[in-house]
Amino acid sequence: MKKILQGAQVKELDAKHISISGQSSQELMEVAALGFVDWYVAQDQFKEYGVLIFVGAGNNGGDGLAIARILTNQGVQVSVVPCFTDPDKLSLDASANWELLPKSVQLLDFNELKYEGDLVLIDCYLGVGLTGTLRESSIPIIDYINEFSGPVVSVDIPSGLPSETIHQGLAVRADYTVTFAFPKLSLLLPENAEYVGELVLVDIGIEEETSKVFDSNFYYLEEKDIPALHKSFHRFSYKGDYGKILIAGGSPGKMGALILCAKSALRTGTGLVTCHIEDSERDIIQTAVPEAMASWGLIANLEFYDSVGIGPGWGQDGRVHLLTQILEEFKSPVVVDADGLNILARSKELLELVPKNSILTPHIGEFSRLVGPAKNHLERLEMAKEFSVTNELILVLKGANTVISLPDGRQIFNSSGTKYMATGGSGDVLTGMITSYLGQGYEPENAAICGVYHHGLAGELAGAKKRKGLIASDLIEAIPETYNLLDIS
Repeated sequence: MKKILQGAQVKELDAKHISISGQSSQELMEVAALGFVDWYVAQDQFKEYGVLIFVGAGNNGGDGLAIARILTNQGVQVSVVPCFTDPDKLSLDASANWELLPKSVQLLDFNELKYEGDLVLIDCYLGVGLTGTLRESSIPIIDYINEFSGPVVSVDIPSGLPSETIHQGLAVRADYTVTFAFPKLSLLLPENAEYVGELVLVDIGIEEETSKVFDSNFYYLEEKDIPALHKSFHRFSYKGDYGKILIAGGSPGKMGALILCAKSALRTGTGLVTCHIEDSERDIIQTAVPEAMASWGLIANLEFYDSVGIGPGWGQDGRVHLLTQILEEFKSPVVVDADGLNILARSKELLELVPKNSILTPHIGEFSRLVGPAKNHLERLEMAKEFSVTNELILVLKGANTVISLPDGRQIFNSSGTKYMATGGSGDVLTGMITSYLGQGYEPENAAICGVYHHGLAGELAGAKKRKGLIASDLIEAIPETYNLLDIS
Protein backbone atom coordinates (compact mmCIF):
# COMPACT_ATOMS: atom_id res chain seq x y z
CA MET A 1 0.00 0.00 0.00
CA LYS A 2 1.54 3.30 -1.06
CA LYS A 3 2.30 5.90 1.59
CA ILE A 4 1.15 9.40 0.63
CA LEU A 5 4.01 11.81 1.34
CA GLN A 6 4.19 15.57 1.31
CA GLY A 7 5.36 17.32 -1.85
CA ALA A 8 8.46 18.53 -0.01
CA GLN A 9 9.43 14.89 0.61
CA VAL A 10 9.41 13.90 -3.07
CA LYS A 11 13.06 14.89 -3.63
CA GLU A 12 14.08 12.99 -0.49
CA LEU A 13 12.15 9.91 -1.64
CA ASP A 14 13.76 10.08 -5.08
CA ALA A 15 17.20 10.44 -3.50
CA LYS A 16 16.65 7.47 -1.20
CA HIS A 17 15.41 5.34 -4.10
CA ILE A 18 18.46 6.35 -6.18
CA SER A 19 20.76 5.46 -3.30
CA ILE A 20 19.18 2.03 -2.83
CA SER A 21 18.64 1.10 -6.48
CA GLY A 22 21.78 2.57 -8.02
CA GLN A 23 19.60 4.23 -10.63
CA SER A 24 20.56 7.79 -11.60
CA SER A 25 18.13 10.67 -11.23
CA GLN A 26 18.04 11.05 -15.01
CA GLU A 27 17.20 7.36 -15.38
CA LEU A 28 14.36 7.77 -12.87
CA MET A 29 13.06 10.75 -14.88
CA GLU A 30 13.20 8.59 -18.01
CA VAL A 31 11.15 5.88 -16.29
CA ALA A 32 8.54 8.49 -15.34
CA ALA A 33 8.41 9.86 -18.88
CA LEU A 34 8.10 6.37 -20.36
CA GLY A 35 5.30 5.58 -17.92
CA PHE A 36 3.45 8.72 -18.94
CA VAL A 37 3.89 7.95 -22.64
CA ASP A 38 2.65 4.37 -22.15
CA TRP A 39 -0.53 5.80 -20.63
CA TYR A 40 -0.84 8.52 -23.26
CA VAL A 41 -0.57 6.31 -26.34
CA ALA A 42 -3.14 3.90 -24.85
CA GLN A 43 -5.77 6.68 -24.93
CA ASP A 44 -7.77 6.20 -28.11
CA GLN A 45 -9.18 9.74 -27.92
CA PHE A 46 -5.69 11.23 -28.45
CA LYS A 47 -4.61 9.15 -31.46
CA GLU A 48 -5.21 11.82 -34.10
CA TYR A 49 -3.92 14.71 -31.99
CA GLY A 50 -0.65 16.59 -32.05
CA VAL A 51 0.95 17.60 -28.74
CA LEU A 52 1.81 20.98 -27.25
CA ILE A 53 3.99 20.72 -24.12
CA PHE A 54 4.52 23.61 -21.69
CA VAL A 55 7.79 23.03 -19.80
CA GLY A 56 9.26 24.84 -16.81
CA ALA A 57 12.86 25.06 -15.64
CA GLY A 58 12.60 22.42 -12.91
CA ASN A 59 12.26 18.65 -12.92
CA ASN A 60 8.62 18.85 -13.99
CA GLY A 61 9.90 20.57 -17.11
CA GLY A 62 12.52 17.85 -17.41
CA ASP A 63 9.69 15.28 -17.44
CA GLY A 64 8.06 17.28 -20.22
CA LEU A 65 11.22 17.41 -22.32
CA ALA A 66 11.74 13.66 -21.96
CA ILE A 67 8.08 13.09 -22.89
CA ALA A 68 8.54 15.33 -25.95
CA ARG A 69 11.51 13.26 -27.12
CA ILE A 70 9.83 9.89 -26.59
CA LEU A 71 6.56 10.92 -28.24
CA THR A 72 8.47 12.38 -31.20
CA ASN A 73 10.41 9.16 -31.62
CA GLN A 74 7.06 7.35 -31.72
CA GLY A 75 5.84 9.49 -34.57
CA VAL A 76 3.71 12.00 -32.67
CA GLN A 77 3.92 15.64 -33.82
CA VAL A 78 5.25 17.56 -30.80
CA SER A 79 5.81 21.25 -30.11
CA VAL A 80 7.38 22.57 -26.90
CA VAL A 81 6.71 25.91 -25.22
CA PRO A 82 9.70 26.75 -22.94
CA CYS A 83 8.36 28.68 -19.94
CA PHE A 84 11.80 29.94 -18.91
CA THR A 85 14.20 32.55 -20.23
CA ASP A 86 17.61 30.95 -19.75
CA PRO A 87 18.29 27.28 -20.62
CA ASP A 88 21.50 27.51 -18.59
CA LYS A 89 19.41 27.74 -15.41
CA LEU A 90 17.50 24.51 -15.91
CA SER A 91 17.72 21.79 -13.26
CA LEU A 92 20.45 19.22 -14.01
CA ASP A 93 18.08 16.55 -15.32
CA ALA A 94 15.95 19.05 -17.22
CA SER A 95 19.14 20.38 -18.83
CA ALA A 96 20.17 16.87 -19.87
CA ASN A 97 16.81 16.31 -21.54
CA TRP A 98 16.97 19.75 -23.17
CA GLU A 99 20.19 18.66 -24.86
CA LEU A 100 18.56 15.39 -25.99
CA LEU A 101 15.52 17.08 -27.52
CA PRO A 102 15.19 16.06 -31.20
CA LYS A 103 15.68 18.86 -33.71
CA SER A 104 12.31 18.01 -35.25
CA VAL A 105 10.56 19.26 -32.09
CA GLN A 106 9.37 22.79 -32.77
CA LEU A 107 10.16 25.34 -30.02
CA LEU A 108 7.46 27.99 -29.70
CA ASP A 109 7.67 31.40 -28.05
CA PHE A 110 4.84 31.78 -25.55
CA ASN A 111 4.42 35.47 -26.39
CA GLU A 112 3.83 34.66 -30.06
CA LEU A 113 1.94 31.43 -29.51
CA LYS A 114 -0.67 30.36 -32.03
CA TYR A 115 -1.87 26.85 -32.65
CA GLU A 116 -3.85 25.10 -35.33
CA GLY A 117 -5.55 21.75 -35.58
CA ASP A 118 -6.35 19.16 -32.92
CA LEU A 119 -3.86 19.32 -30.07
CA VAL A 120 -3.45 17.94 -26.58
CA LEU A 121 -1.76 20.38 -24.19
CA ILE A 122 0.57 18.71 -21.69
CA ASP A 123 1.27 20.80 -18.60
CA CYS A 124 4.83 20.26 -17.29
CA TYR A 125 5.30 23.76 -15.97
CA LEU A 126 5.54 24.05 -12.17
CA GLY A 127 5.25 20.60 -10.58
CA VAL A 128 5.20 19.74 -6.86
CA GLY A 129 7.97 22.17 -5.93
CA LEU A 130 5.62 25.17 -5.84
CA THR A 131 5.55 27.02 -2.52
CA GLY A 132 3.83 30.27 -1.67
CA THR A 133 1.99 32.38 -4.21
CA LEU A 134 2.42 32.30 -7.96
CA ARG A 135 4.89 34.66 -9.58
CA GLU A 136 3.36 37.34 -11.79
CA SER A 137 5.02 35.76 -14.83
CA SER A 138 3.15 32.49 -14.20
CA ILE A 139 -0.31 34.02 -14.35
CA PRO A 140 -0.59 34.55 -18.14
CA ILE A 141 0.81 31.07 -18.78
CA ILE A 142 -1.75 29.35 -16.56
CA ASP A 143 -4.51 31.58 -17.92
CA TYR A 144 -3.54 30.52 -21.44
CA ILE A 145 -3.61 26.82 -20.52
CA ASN A 146 -7.04 27.23 -18.92
CA GLU A 147 -8.40 28.91 -22.05
CA PHE A 148 -7.04 26.16 -24.30
CA SER A 149 -9.87 24.51 -26.23
CA GLY A 150 -8.44 20.99 -26.43
CA PRO A 151 -7.72 18.37 -23.76
CA VAL A 152 -5.26 19.37 -21.00
CA VAL A 153 -3.10 16.75 -19.26
CA SER A 154 -1.06 17.78 -16.21
CA VAL A 155 2.05 15.80 -15.34
CA ASP A 156 2.45 14.93 -11.64
CA ILE A 157 0.28 17.85 -10.47
CA PRO A 158 -1.61 20.70 -12.17
CA SER A 159 0.62 23.79 -12.26
CA GLY A 160 -0.27 26.18 -9.47
CA LEU A 161 -1.91 23.55 -7.27
CA PRO A 162 -0.20 23.05 -3.88
CA SER A 163 0.63 19.46 -2.93
CA GLU A 164 -1.21 19.20 0.39
CA THR A 165 -3.88 21.86 0.70
CA ILE A 166 -7.23 22.98 -0.66
CA HIS A 167 -6.71 25.55 -3.38
CA GLN A 168 -8.89 28.55 -4.13
CA GLY A 169 -6.64 30.57 -6.42
CA LEU A 170 -5.30 30.23 -9.94
CA ALA A 171 -4.13 26.80 -11.10
CA VAL A 172 -4.34 24.72 -14.23
CA ARG A 173 -7.72 23.04 -14.65
CA ALA A 174 -6.68 19.70 -16.13
CA ASP A 175 -8.85 17.10 -17.79
CA TYR A 176 -6.37 14.45 -16.64
CA THR A 177 -3.63 14.48 -14.02
CA VAL A 178 -0.99 11.76 -14.45
CA THR A 179 0.96 11.58 -11.21
CA PHE A 180 4.03 9.53 -10.31
CA ALA A 181 4.90 7.13 -7.46
CA PHE A 182 2.00 8.15 -5.18
CA PRO A 183 -0.93 10.56 -5.41
CA LYS A 184 -0.26 13.90 -3.76
CA LEU A 185 -2.81 14.63 -1.04
CA SER A 186 -4.30 17.66 -2.78
CA LEU A 187 -5.21 15.45 -5.76
CA LEU A 188 -7.56 13.45 -3.51
CA LEU A 189 -9.48 16.36 -1.98
CA PRO A 190 -12.98 16.96 -3.40
CA GLU A 191 -12.52 20.74 -3.26
CA ASN A 192 -9.69 20.40 -5.82
CA ALA A 193 -11.63 18.25 -8.28
CA GLU A 194 -11.99 21.09 -10.81
CA TYR A 195 -8.19 21.26 -11.15
CA VAL A 196 -7.38 17.53 -11.12
CA GLY A 197 -9.87 16.04 -13.56
CA GLU A 198 -9.39 12.28 -13.94
CA LEU A 199 -6.52 11.03 -11.75
CA VAL A 200 -4.05 8.48 -13.12
CA LEU A 201 -1.22 6.98 -11.05
CA VAL A 202 1.93 5.77 -12.84
CA ASP A 203 4.29 3.41 -11.01
CA ILE A 204 7.93 4.42 -11.49
CA GLY A 205 9.47 1.52 -9.60
CA ILE A 206 10.00 3.07 -6.16
CA GLU A 207 9.47 0.25 -3.68
CA GLU A 208 7.02 0.78 -0.82
CA GLU A 209 9.82 -0.15 1.60
CA THR A 210 11.67 2.99 0.52
CA SER A 211 8.93 5.28 1.87
CA LYS A 212 8.69 3.61 5.29
CA VAL A 213 11.18 6.01 6.89
CA PHE A 214 8.99 9.00 5.95
CA ASP A 215 6.36 10.20 8.38
CA SER A 216 2.79 9.99 7.09
CA ASN A 217 -0.48 8.44 8.26
CA PHE A 218 -2.00 8.63 4.77
CA TYR A 219 -2.00 5.58 2.47
CA TYR A 220 -3.34 4.83 -1.00
CA LEU A 221 -5.09 1.53 -1.65
CA GLU A 222 -4.58 -0.16 -5.02
CA GLU A 223 -5.69 -3.34 -6.76
CA LYS A 224 -2.40 -5.12 -6.06
CA ASP A 225 -2.96 -4.73 -2.31
CA ILE A 226 -6.21 -6.71 -2.26
CA PRO A 227 -5.52 -10.39 -3.09
CA ALA A 228 -3.26 -10.94 -0.06
CA LEU A 229 -6.03 -9.73 2.27
CA HIS A 230 -8.52 -12.39 1.19
CA LYS A 231 -9.12 -15.62 3.07
CA SER A 232 -8.93 -18.96 1.32
CA PHE A 233 -11.53 -21.71 1.62
CA HIS A 234 -11.02 -25.37 0.70
CA ARG A 235 -13.33 -27.72 -1.18
CA PHE A 236 -14.75 -29.19 2.03
CA SER A 237 -15.87 -25.80 3.30
CA TYR A 238 -19.62 -25.56 3.90
CA LYS A 239 -22.02 -22.63 4.18
CA GLY A 240 -21.30 -22.15 7.88
CA ASP A 241 -17.63 -21.56 7.09
CA TYR A 242 -18.63 -18.71 4.79
CA GLY A 243 -20.32 -16.93 7.65
CA LYS A 244 -23.71 -16.54 9.27
CA ILE A 245 -24.73 -12.89 9.32
CA LEU A 246 -27.66 -10.90 10.65
CA ILE A 247 -28.79 -7.65 9.07
CA ALA A 248 -31.09 -5.46 11.18
CA GLY A 249 -32.81 -3.02 8.86
CA GLY A 250 -35.78 -2.30 6.65
CA SER A 251 -39.08 -0.69 7.56
CA PRO A 252 -42.34 -0.02 5.76
CA GLY A 253 -41.47 1.92 2.62
CA LYS A 254 -37.73 1.33 3.00
CA MET A 255 -37.37 -2.39 2.45
CA GLY A 256 -35.35 -1.79 -0.70
CA ALA A 257 -32.31 -0.78 1.36
CA LEU A 258 -32.38 -4.04 3.29
CA ILE A 259 -32.93 -6.07 0.14
CA LEU A 260 -29.87 -4.48 -1.51
CA CYS A 261 -27.81 -5.09 1.63
CA ALA A 262 -28.84 -8.75 1.88
CA LYS A 263 -28.26 -9.44 -1.81
CA SER A 264 -24.83 -7.82 -1.76
CA ALA A 265 -23.81 -9.90 1.26
CA LEU A 266 -24.83 -13.06 -0.56
CA ARG A 267 -23.00 -12.04 -3.75
CA THR A 268 -19.91 -11.23 -1.68
CA GLY A 269 -19.87 -14.82 -0.47
CA THR A 270 -21.82 -15.11 2.78
CA GLY A 271 -23.14 -18.60 3.50
CA LEU A 272 -26.25 -17.65 5.50
CA VAL A 273 -28.04 -14.29 5.69
CA THR A 274 -30.84 -13.52 8.15
CA CYS A 275 -32.76 -10.25 7.88
CA HIS A 276 -34.26 -8.93 11.10
CA ILE A 277 -37.36 -6.99 10.10
CA GLU A 278 -40.82 -5.99 11.19
CA ASP A 279 -43.33 -8.82 11.00
CA SER A 280 -45.41 -6.89 8.46
CA GLU A 281 -42.55 -6.91 5.93
CA ARG A 282 -41.61 -10.60 5.98
CA ASP A 283 -43.38 -11.45 2.71
CA ILE A 284 -41.41 -8.72 0.94
CA ILE A 285 -37.98 -9.92 2.01
CA GLN A 286 -38.72 -13.60 1.46
CA THR A 287 -40.06 -12.90 -2.01
CA ALA A 288 -37.31 -10.46 -3.04
CA VAL A 289 -34.43 -12.46 -1.54
CA PRO A 290 -35.46 -16.11 -1.33
CA GLU A 291 -31.90 -17.08 -0.38
CA ALA A 292 -32.21 -15.10 2.89
CA MET A 293 -34.02 -16.01 6.10
CA ALA A 294 -36.12 -13.58 8.13
CA SER A 295 -36.70 -12.93 11.82
CA TRP A 296 -38.72 -10.34 13.75
CA GLY A 297 -39.49 -9.24 17.31
CA LEU A 298 -36.74 -9.61 19.88
CA ILE A 299 -33.50 -11.04 18.54
CA ALA A 300 -32.81 -14.46 19.97
CA ASN A 301 -29.40 -16.16 20.07
CA LEU A 302 -27.24 -13.30 18.84
CA GLU A 303 -24.23 -15.47 19.57
CA PHE A 304 -25.31 -17.69 16.63
CA TYR A 305 -24.17 -15.04 14.14
CA ASP A 306 -20.62 -14.33 12.99
CA SER A 307 -21.34 -10.70 12.19
CA VAL A 308 -24.14 -8.15 12.37
CA GLY A 309 -24.94 -5.23 10.06
CA ILE A 310 -27.22 -2.51 11.40
CA GLY A 311 -29.18 0.31 9.83
CA PRO A 312 -30.09 0.10 6.11
CA GLY A 313 -33.65 1.40 5.74
CA TRP A 314 -34.23 0.80 9.45
CA GLY A 315 -35.88 4.07 10.49
CA GLN A 316 -35.17 5.63 13.87
CA ASP A 317 -38.43 5.60 15.80
CA GLY A 318 -38.51 2.86 18.42
CA ARG A 319 -35.13 1.45 17.39
CA VAL A 320 -33.01 2.52 20.37
CA HIS A 321 -34.03 -0.49 22.46
CA LEU A 322 -33.18 -2.97 19.70
CA LEU A 323 -29.87 -1.27 18.92
CA THR A 324 -29.00 -1.32 22.61
CA GLN A 325 -29.76 -5.04 22.78
CA ILE A 326 -27.50 -5.80 19.81
CA LEU A 327 -24.63 -3.71 21.17
CA GLU A 328 -24.88 -5.19 24.66
CA GLU A 329 -25.23 -8.83 23.62
CA PHE A 330 -23.10 -9.11 20.49
CA LYS A 331 -19.49 -8.80 21.57
CA SER A 332 -17.74 -8.99 18.20
CA PRO A 333 -17.31 -6.02 15.82
CA VAL A 334 -20.47 -4.91 14.01
CA VAL A 335 -21.14 -2.76 10.93
CA VAL A 336 -23.26 0.35 11.49
CA ASP A 337 -24.73 2.39 8.65
CA ALA A 338 -27.60 4.73 7.78
CA ASP A 339 -30.22 4.94 10.54
CA GLY A 340 -27.95 3.01 12.89
CA LEU A 341 -25.54 5.95 12.62
CA ASN A 342 -28.33 8.48 13.01
CA ILE A 343 -29.43 6.81 16.23
CA LEU A 344 -25.86 6.87 17.55
CA ALA A 345 -25.71 10.58 16.65
CA ARG A 346 -28.88 11.24 18.67
CA SER A 347 -27.90 8.95 21.56
CA LYS A 348 -24.13 9.36 21.82
CA GLU A 349 -24.03 7.45 25.10
CA LEU A 350 -24.54 4.30 22.98
CA LEU A 351 -21.12 4.82 21.39
CA GLU A 352 -19.55 3.32 24.51
CA LEU A 353 -21.43 0.09 23.81
CA VAL A 354 -20.21 -0.30 20.23
CA PRO A 355 -17.68 -3.17 20.21
CA LYS A 356 -14.10 -2.08 19.56
CA ASN A 357 -12.98 -2.32 15.92
CA SER A 358 -16.55 -2.09 14.71
CA ILE A 359 -16.98 -0.45 11.30
CA LEU A 360 -19.07 2.70 10.88
CA THR A 361 -19.84 3.74 7.28
CA PRO A 362 -21.16 7.34 7.13
CA HIS A 363 -21.58 9.55 4.09
CA ILE A 364 -20.76 13.22 4.66
CA GLY A 365 -24.21 14.09 6.04
CA GLU A 366 -24.19 11.22 8.52
CA PHE A 367 -20.61 12.10 9.45
CA SER A 368 -21.66 15.67 10.27
CA ARG A 369 -24.41 14.41 12.55
CA LEU A 370 -22.27 11.78 14.28
CA VAL A 371 -18.86 13.44 14.52
CA GLY A 372 -19.61 17.10 13.77
CA PRO A 373 -19.63 19.57 10.88
CA ALA A 374 -16.34 20.38 9.14
CA LYS A 375 -15.28 23.49 7.23
CA ASN A 376 -13.61 21.39 4.53
CA HIS A 377 -12.40 17.89 3.73
CA LEU A 378 -8.99 18.32 5.37
CA GLU A 379 -10.68 19.20 8.65
CA ARG A 380 -13.12 16.32 8.14
CA LEU A 381 -10.21 13.90 7.72
CA GLU A 382 -8.62 15.13 10.95
CA MET A 383 -11.94 14.76 12.78
CA ALA A 384 -12.39 11.24 11.37
CA LYS A 385 -8.93 10.25 12.53
CA GLU A 386 -9.52 11.61 16.04
CA PHE A 387 -12.91 9.86 16.24
CA SER A 388 -11.45 6.51 15.22
CA VAL A 389 -8.49 6.73 17.58
CA THR A 390 -10.54 7.96 20.55
CA ASN A 391 -13.34 5.41 20.18
CA GLU A 392 -11.19 2.54 18.83
CA LEU A 393 -13.51 2.19 15.85
CA ILE A 394 -13.01 1.96 12.08
CA LEU A 395 -14.70 4.80 10.24
CA VAL A 396 -15.38 4.51 6.51
CA LEU A 397 -16.05 8.00 5.15
CA LYS A 398 -17.87 7.34 1.89
CA GLY A 399 -17.38 9.36 -1.29
CA ALA A 400 -14.93 9.63 -4.18
CA ASN A 401 -11.69 8.12 -2.81
CA THR A 402 -13.52 6.75 0.24
CA VAL A 403 -11.26 7.10 3.30
CA ILE A 404 -10.89 4.34 5.89
CA SER A 405 -9.77 5.73 9.27
CA LEU A 406 -8.25 3.14 11.59
CA PRO A 407 -7.86 3.13 15.40
CA ASP A 408 -4.06 3.35 15.08
CA GLY A 409 -4.32 6.69 13.24
CA ARG A 410 -3.75 5.46 9.68
CA GLN A 411 -6.07 6.75 6.97
CA ILE A 412 -6.42 4.80 3.73
CA PHE A 413 -7.68 6.42 0.53
CA ASN A 414 -9.42 4.07 -1.90
CA SER A 415 -8.49 4.14 -5.58
CA SER A 416 -11.45 2.24 -7.06
CA GLY A 417 -14.85 3.66 -7.96
CA THR A 418 -16.62 5.93 -10.42
CA LYS A 419 -18.87 8.98 -10.41
CA TYR A 420 -21.71 6.79 -11.64
CA MET A 421 -21.98 5.22 -8.16
CA ALA A 422 -23.64 8.39 -6.85
CA THR A 423 -27.06 6.76 -6.75
CA GLY A 424 -29.48 5.65 -4.05
CA GLY A 425 -28.64 2.31 -2.47
CA SER A 426 -24.90 2.24 -3.17
CA GLY A 427 -24.15 2.59 0.53
CA ASP A 428 -26.51 -0.27 1.41
CA VAL A 429 -24.56 -2.49 -0.99
CA LEU A 430 -21.30 -1.55 0.76
CA THR A 431 -22.78 -2.37 4.18
CA GLY A 432 -23.72 -5.83 2.98
CA MET A 433 -20.27 -6.43 1.54
CA ILE A 434 -18.36 -5.37 4.65
CA THR A 435 -20.71 -7.35 6.91
CA SER A 436 -20.17 -10.36 4.67
CA TYR A 437 -16.39 -10.18 4.97
CA LEU A 438 -16.63 -9.83 8.75
CA GLY A 439 -18.87 -12.89 8.85
CA GLN A 440 -16.39 -14.86 6.74
CA GLY A 441 -13.80 -14.32 9.46
CA TYR A 442 -11.81 -11.41 8.03
CA GLU A 443 -10.10 -9.10 10.49
CA PRO A 444 -12.16 -5.89 10.75
CA GLU A 445 -9.48 -3.80 9.02
CA ASN A 446 -9.30 -6.23 6.11
CA ALA A 447 -13.10 -6.51 5.94
CA ALA A 448 -13.37 -2.73 5.57
CA ILE A 449 -10.56 -2.54 3.00
CA CYS A 450 -11.82 -5.44 0.87
CA GLY A 451 -15.40 -4.21 1.08
CA VAL A 452 -14.52 -0.68 0.02
CA TYR A 453 -12.22 -1.74 -2.82
CA HIS A 454 -14.49 -4.42 -4.30
CA HIS A 455 -17.47 -2.06 -4.01
CA GLY A 456 -15.63 0.58 -6.01
CA LEU A 457 -14.38 -1.97 -8.54
CA ALA A 458 -17.92 -3.29 -9.02
CA GLY A 459 -18.91 0.31 -9.69
CA GLU A 460 -16.21 0.66 -12.33
CA LEU A 461 -17.29 -2.55 -14.07
CA ALA A 462 -20.99 -1.71 -13.98
CA GLY A 463 -20.36 1.95 -14.81
CA ALA A 464 -18.41 1.05 -17.94
CA LYS A 465 -21.60 -0.56 -19.27
CA LYS A 466 -24.36 1.50 -17.68
CA ARG A 467 -22.75 4.94 -17.21
CA LYS A 468 -25.41 7.37 -15.92
CA GLY A 469 -27.91 4.52 -16.00
CA LEU A 470 -26.14 2.63 -13.21
CA ILE A 471 -28.32 1.66 -10.24
CA ALA A 472 -27.33 -0.04 -7.00
CA SER A 473 -28.55 -3.44 -8.20
CA ASP A 474 -25.98 -3.24 -11.00
CA LEU A 475 -23.23 -3.08 -8.37
CA ILE A 476 -24.46 -6.31 -6.82
CA GLU A 477 -24.48 -8.11 -10.15
CA ALA A 478 -20.89 -6.95 -10.79
CA ILE A 479 -19.47 -8.21 -7.47
CA PRO A 480 -18.64 -11.74 -8.77
CA GLU A 481 -16.83 -10.19 -11.72
CA THR A 482 -14.49 -8.36 -9.30
CA TYR A 483 -13.33 -11.75 -8.01
CA ASN A 484 -12.66 -12.92 -11.55
CA LEU A 485 -10.71 -9.77 -12.34
CA LEU A 486 -8.51 -10.11 -9.25
CA ASP A 487 -8.27 -13.92 -9.61
CA ILE A 488 -9.73 -14.56 -6.17
CA SER A 489 -11.36 -17.95 -5.70
